[in-house]
Amino acid sequence: MASALRDGVAGIDLTMRITLGVLALASGVYTYLGVRDLLDGSALITFFAALIYSSAVSVAIYAFWSFLMRFLPHVHDVGSRLWLGAAMVLGSLMIVAMSSWLNAAALAGSAAIEQHLAVTLQAYTRDLDTAHNRALAAQSLLPDIQLASTRFARLAEAERGGALTGTGGSGTVVQLLSQMAGQLDDLGRQVTESAERSKQLYADGGTQIARMREFVSGQGDIKGRSDAFGSEALKLVGTVAALEQTSMAPAVKRAADDLATGFIAPAADGRTADLAGRQTAVVDNVEKAVAAQANALSQAAQAIIGSGPVEPARFQPLSSAEAVLRYAGDFMPSWAGAISIDLLPAVLVLILCVVHAAIRREADPADAETMTAAELMTATRLLRQMDEERLAVAGPGAAVVSDDEAAASADPRVTPLPTAWGTKKE
Repeated sequence: MASALRDGVAGIDLTMRITLGVLALASGVYTYLGVRDLLDGSALITFFAALIYSSAVSVAIYAFWSFLMRFLPHVHDVGSRLWLGAAMVLGSLMIVAMSSWLNAAALAGSAAIEQHLAVTLQAYTRDLDTAHNRALAAQSLLPDIQLASTRFARLAEAERGGALTGTGGSGTVVQLLSQMAGQLDDLGRQVTESAERSKQLYADGGTQIARMREFVSGQGDIKGRSDAFGSEALKLVGTVAALEQTSMAPAVKRAADDLATGFIAPAADGRTADLAGRQTAVVDNVEKAVAAQANALSQAAQAIIGSGPVEPARFQPLSSAEAVLRYAGDFMPSWAGAISIDLLPAVLVLILCVVHAAIRREADPADAETMTAAELMTATRLLRQMDEERLAVAGPGAAVVSDDEAAASADPRVTPLPTAWGTKKE
């Protein structure tokens, strides 16, 4: 069995060298493709820099695994095997650091950049929807504003007939109520106008999102698509900011606070003291009603404003290598393939270690056809040591006949070994 294993190892030696060379070359090619996108400068400098780096990687991989294939299977003692095993682990980590991640960038770089664009597009879509929802939420304040305006207008109309003070006319109370109704009408008009502006901005944002989606899933050079995506993203950021400004919730809150804190009660203009007193009492009631209405509007507007305005992040372009590292979890098959190209020879090294261990464990007895010169010299030296030990045991006067001499005396056709092979150890 040991002879068959030796023949098998000798037979696949050329195959292992070719396999290792092909793997090193493939790793170098993919390393070149990965490192080329990371370099800046003229096309010629970039080409030569990437070529030199990838060539160095190929040579390093071939030399590293060649050393291990040549030495590790033949090491017997445990300590040396542990040191060589540690060297193999350290070298594998260095290969992954200098080559495998670039191989992954070459294999999945375009897909990783598309993943980055898709994630960014999702964030921008969410920001656009949030800003639009805030703008729509401000429209929900319009019924409350209109209801309050209508209420004050009706009170003013009723006061003209004397419903509040008991005396008809257009005095202080009518003017105050009409003023409050007018202010609320103006605020409601502004909220209505902002609705059309919000609708137009949201439509523009939707168009920009659609174009960005085409760049994500389209065909062609990924770098060009990424640049076009960035241009549209910059426009979308401006659209979101403009849409955020159309929200009337902050304006409604400020107007409501002004109604409450800036209320100035007019002086009663009644011709008699009794009428003036009644006007003053009605004005006090109107002030309380204005304060209550303003507080309700302010709280509703604050609920819409919430935690602050929407601030979309700026688009950050990534290289293929950076994208592969950031989204590594989404491209595990590509990472596995990139690492396997570099570390597959480790499996061959382990196979050789197992085979050589089996050869040593199940070695066949040496014969004249397979014994090498080194093995013959070792056998002769062991025979000489055995003769010396026999002589030492038998005593100084005893004669020791070696096996070859005995064979020669028994068979005249057997020639004993030369005397030089049996001389004492110097």
